[in-house]
Amino acid sequence: MFCAGRASGGCRTLRFHHTRSYSVAKTSPNLTFVPASSPPDPTEVEELQRFISHSQRLFVMTGAGISTESGIPDYRSEVVGLYARTDRRPIQHAEFVHSASARQRYWARNFVGWPKFSSHQPNAAHLALRNWESLGKLHWLVTQNVDALHSKAGSQQMTELHGCTHRVFCLGCGDQTPRSELQERFEAMNPTWTAEVHGVAPDGDVFLTEDQVRYFRVPACSKCGGILKPDVTFFGDSVSRERVDFVRQRLAESDSVLVVGSSLQVYSGYRFALAAHEKKLPIAILNIGPTRSDHLASLKLNSRCGELLPLIALQ
Repeated sequence: MFCAGRASGGCRTLRFHHTRSYSVAKTSPNLTFVPASSPPDPTEVEELQRFISHSQRLFVMTGAGISTESGIPDYRSEVVGLYARTDRRPIQHAEFVHSASARQRYWARNFVGWPKFSSHQPNAAHLALRNWESLGKLHWLVTQNVDALHSKAGSQQMTELHGCTHRVFCLGCGDQTPRSELQERFEAMNPTWTAEVHGVAPDGDVFLTEDQVRYFRVPACSKCGGILKPDVTFFGDSVSRERVDFVRQRLAESDSVLVVGSSLQVYSGYRFALAAHEKKLPIAILNIGPTRSDHLASLKLNSRCGELLPLIALQ
């Protein structure tokens, strides 16, 4: 987690180098997993510009919709989301913890998908938010994503609410290592293992058959022999109270809220929209399609994140 408040927020950190951040903005967005939408309406651009201009300490919360233009699918978008395209569902926390075969299946799929997933780069929306932070407009960024794209873009005043796939930790002793190091261990333990990919999922894994998974070997923690798990909050698990309280503090310091690319269907993110509404903070939502908090927002926009955010001028 790349988090300026990590001591108070319970964040653990892996740092990235960002020598080529600005070049990302010049590349064309990958629209494979982006729902259909109309170009930004000039009136909507003006409304968002006014909202941002009036904000002095902006709290931003992002979701999977900000990363779809980097080629990473989301779960819930119509037509292009994982749930719409397949009958696959993400692994549950209890299943991973209690089933060795479930862990074998998860890590085999993750091993195959990791080289491509880890190579994804931030898009214009990530870079715009990083620039807002550097110019003093963005007070705090909370992302529900686990893809490290905000960190790669250079954001620092940030909490990764659900963790990050670029870190792995041991359920036994808590030792943490970079995911890249685990990839090397996988390769060493499975020198002749190969698999044919059957589709891509949002969190870095791919779809494999049971026959392909059967002979994949999974290493244990090198320090205590415990179970290795990605440092992310799986479905069925909950975000730590320490992290939630830390984010609530950052929200209390803010004067407005912008939701970017999230339907807020998951309560771990939705709770902060509710808290902002209770504090009577103005809320703007940028997301293609309806969200769970549309009724709380004073402004709702249905444009691509990477198309609209760079149009906002900071004064």
